[in-house]
Amino acid sequence: MRNLLKFVAVLFTTATFAQAGHIMQGVGAVNMSMGGASTAQPLNISGAIQWNPAALSVFDSKIIDFNIGAFFSSPELSSSLPANMLGPGAPAVSGVTKDDRGVSPMPALAMVWGKEGSKHTFGASAFGISGFGVTFPEEANNPMSPSFNPTINSNPINYPQQAMGFGLLESDYMLLQVGLTWAYEVSESFSIGVQPTINYGALELAPNPTASPNAAGYGISDKASAIGYGAQFGVFYHSKGGIKLGASYKTAQKFSDLEFTNTHLNNATTENAFNMDYPAIISVGFGYSNEIIDFAADFRQVDYENTAGFEEKGWNPTGSVKGFGWKNVQILSLGLQYKGFSKLPLRIGYTYSSNPIDEELAFFSTPATAVIKNAFQFGFSHPLTENFTLNGVYHHGASDGKTEGKIMDPRMASASNPYGAIPGTKVGYEMTTDMIMLGVTYTFTK
Repeated sequence: MRNLLKFVAVLFTTATFAQAGHIMQGVGAVNMSMGGASTAQPLNISGAIQWNPAALSVFDSKIIDFNIGAFFSSPELSSSLPANMLGPGAPAVSGVTKDDRGVSPMPALAMVWGKEGSKHTFGASAFGISGFGVTFPEEANNPMSPSFNPTINSNPINYPQQAMGFGLLESDYMLLQVGLTWAYEVSESFSIGVQPTINYGALELAPNPTASPNAAGYGISDKASAIGYGAQFGVFYHSKGGIKLGASYKTAQKFSDLEFTNTHLNNATTENAFNMDYPAIISVGFGYSNEIIDFAADFRQVDYENTAGFEEKGWNPTGSVKGFGWKNVQILSLGLQYKGFSKLPLRIGYTYSSNPIDEELAFFSTPATAVIKNAFQFGFSHPLTENFTLNGVYHHGASDGKTEGKIMDPRMASASNPYGAIPGTKVGYEMTTDMIMLGVTYTFTK
C-alpha cells in the first residue's frame, strides 16, 4: 500500500503549496475559481468530493475531472542582527533572501459514478491537499567567508551553521489524499455523505530542527514518509427555490511517525522520529442559484491547536523543536459564477485566511512560510464537445504583510525567556503566489 501511494504521489503531488496554513484552499480549476467554496454549491465533482461528500448526490452521470496547474510562489526571508552582535564595533546587519524554487505542477484527478433515479452516488479521488516548500540559498557574504564585508547587506539567518545561521534553508512537504466517497439521497432535497481517506505524506528538511543537533549543528534529513487515515462526513440541502445549505466535518488525519536519517556537517548520522498529523476541518456553506448566477460562501475552522506537530511549541531539552505552535485558522471562501454568456460561464473567487503563526513563534516556521491572507481568482468554463468541458483559472495570493519575530537559540532558553529569543534580532517572511490551471471534465453519455 505504501509503495502504491508513493507512486500515485509522484504523479499527482510533485509539489504542492498551501494557501491557508498548510491547507490547500481548493481543488481543481472550477473549485479554485470559486475561492474554494463548494460545501453548499457543488459546481463540479472535485470541489464536492473535497469539501462535502454529501453534495456529490447532485451528479447523476459518470464523470471524470482532471486538472493540471503551474504554480509559482515567491517567498522572501529576511533577518537582522543589532550592532556589536558580530563583535565589538561591528555594525548592524540585515538582508533578504529570495526563494529560488521556481514553478511547480499541481495535478488533481476525480471520478464519479452517478445514475439518474438512483439514491446512491459514488466517487474516487486523488488530490494533493497540503504542502509547503522553500529553497533559500546560503548567504554568500557571511562571517565564514574570507571576503566577508559586514558593511554590505547580508541575511544572517542564512549564514552557515558555524556562524549561527541555517545555511541553506530548504523544505519540501507534500500530502496526497486518496478518497472513496458515497452520497445517499435521503429525500429529494436532502443528502448525506461519507468519505474514508488514506493519505501519504513526505517531508524533507535542511537543516532538520526536529532532530537534536550534535557538535557540528543540525543535520540535513533524507525524505521521510508516513501513512495516515481519516474520514469526512457531510450533509447537504437544496430547495427548489435555489437556496442550498451544507456542512461537513473532516476528521484529523492520523499519521505514523516520520522517521528521519540526518547527515551532519561532520558527516555523522543520527536518526529521529517526528509525528505530524493533518488537522480536523469543520466547513459550513451557503449557496444560491438561479438562471443567471451561482453564488457560494464557505466558512472553515482548521483545528491546528489539537494536531500533533502543530499544537506543541518551543524546544526539547536536547535542542530539537517540539512543533510549530500554530493557532487555529479561520477561512472565508466566496465565489460567484455568471452564466449570462452562452457556453462561457465566468467565475470570480476570493479567499481570506487568518495567520496561524504568532509573532513570538515566527522563527519556528521559517521552513513553512506558505501563509496567504488574501487570494483572488478568475475562471471560466467552455464546452468543447457534448462530453468535454474545458475549465481554467488564474490565481493570485499575497500574505498582506510580513510575519516577523525574534531569532531564537535553544541555549538561551530560560524561565523568563522560554523560547530563547535573542534581543535586538528579527526574522520575518512574506510571499505572493500565482497559478494558472487548466482542467478537462468528461461526462459519459447516459
